[in-house]
Amino acid sequence: MIHSIYRVVSFEIVGPYTLRVGFDDGTEQKIDFQPVLGGELFRPLRDLELLNGVRLDPEAHTLVWANGADFDPATLHDWPEYVDDLTALVHNWELVSA
Repeated sequence: MIHSIYRVVSFEIVGPYTLRVGFDDGTEQKIDFQPVLGGELFRPLRDLELLNGVRLDPEAHTLVWANGADFDPATLHDWPEYVDDLTALVHNWELVSA
């Protein structure tokens, strides 16, 4: 299996919990993060002020947040392929922590 390497080159906040993310191959993804904001690391991003404090890390070439949360750029690039599995994982985390 070939794992492509992508770099995030831009982002724009386009709505609550939603970012438009641009990649070095010229593609974009519009990502609604709300369904995956669970667990110890990502649950704090439910706070829109924290989520909207996102920045582009110039070394890792991905989105990062002040609490240390980040996503692999390849996951962001191929978001539609991962979102259902990530959402199910978060649901399980929430069940365990309840």
